[in-house]
Amino acid sequence: MKKTILILLMFIGFNTSAQEHFSGISTSRRVGIINASMNPAELVNLSGKFEANIFATSVNVANNKIGFKDILAGDDLKKALFKGTDPANFKTDVEVYGPSFAVNLKKWAFGITTKMNARLDVVDVNTQLADAIINKNVLGLLSTSTYNNDYNQRVAATTWGELGLTAATNIINTDKHRFNAGVTFKFLFPGSYANFGLDKFAGDLNIIGTKNYINNATAGLNVAYSGGLANSFTNFGDYTKALIGGLNGFAGDIGVNYQLKDKNSSAKNAYKLNLGASIRNVGSMTFKDSNNYATTYKLNINSTIASPNGQDLDDFNNVKNLGDVENVLKNNGYLNIVPVQNKFDVKLPTVFSGYADVKIIYKFFLTGFVQRKMNSNNNNEQITSQNIITLTPRFSTKYVEVFLPISNSDIAGSTTGFGLRLGGFFISSNSILSALTSDSKQADFNTGFRWSFL
Repeated sequence: MKKTILILLMFIGFNTSAQEHFSGISTSRRVGIINASMNPAELVNLSGKFEANIFATSVNVANNKIGFKDILAGDDLKKALFKGTDPANFKTDVEVYGPSFAVNLKKWAFGITTKMNARLDVVDVNTQLADAIINKNVLGLLSTSTYNNDYNQRVAATTWGELGLTAATNIINTDKHRFNAGVTFKFLFPGSYANFGLDKFAGDLNIIGTKNYINNATAGLNVAYSGGLANSFTNFGDYTKALIGGLNGFAGDIGVNYQLKDKNSSAKNAYKLNLGASIRNVGSMTFKDSNNYATTYKLNINSTIASPNGQDLDDFNNVKNLGDVENVLKNNGYLNIVPVQNKFDVKLPTVFSGYADVKIIYKFFLTGFVQRKMNSNNNNEQITSQNIITLTPRFSTKYVEVFLPISNSDIAGSTTGFGLRLGGFFISSNSILSALTSDSKQADFNTGFRWSFL
């Protein structure tokens, strides 16, 4: 691990970092469990009486600094990573649906879902400070730089499992209109967690000879870890050691759905207009593993007799986890208290989602989707989310669907993708066309198979 765990994980974040999950499929006319994960009210619109989810996986990676052109051109990624003055943001988001089942019983529908989640988030890291530490570049020629950030810089990783119970019902059903409502209650199984938050950092970075030092520095420092990620969270294996744990949390989704019916179509639940809105992931989970630690320090780095130049960043070269970072700072006298062993709560990424799917002509539809985060990503106890706007033109029949999601998100900016559904099988990406034709800062992949019958 180089220099500080904060900067190293920032670099790793590019290799594994998110956009809307299952974009296009989650608003498909072929309604199933994936649709209900975005809006539980959609479950009563199931395309068949029964649906079994065999598998579904979504992997999303986004950042706001490095594009595919930087990689293909062979640029120095360490320099590209810290270019510009805007804070660096990265987001990794993986969802894997396990066996899931749903049934439609006239005006009611019920579902049970299983899902595993893994996240790695890098939030608002100061690029100038990172550039100085990694590339030893302090404003070009100056040997001292002063920083004063009025926000919280974070690196966080989380794994957890979910067991969801969904119920949806049809409330209004006339010749022209249909209105549904639904809820999902989630049992949460926290696996592992790690957070490094540096709030309102103010201080100097000095180059003395070939050494980098932090001095005259103050900050609020939050260090929390639990489960397998307490040992390290820089390798893929750190996430697979403890994906889920025991039941220690609850969350919920609620949604409504309106359809303007299409009398000229014989398809089940055919519509000219399909509207929906939902609030998802309202809840939290508690981490209380035997190796739980959650401590908020007042970091204060100044010259001492033992360290006249302040904190030597080379001291962090051999650290392997957040506990090692604490030990370095504690041994040098820069932390005001010892690490505290206790349980802590982590909030799920609560979001509001709204969408409209309009029949343009024949089998051609146009879908608009918006997602707004409802909590601040800078909070140390918060799993992050994004603001997203997506426009998806699609050609859709009972067995074949082709769609082109065009999106804009907080982190990666604008992207264009492609998706295909054949019966219950689907494969798609929000960013594949952008990656092939422009300098996309996102990579994502979705695939799955659902079996609907009767």
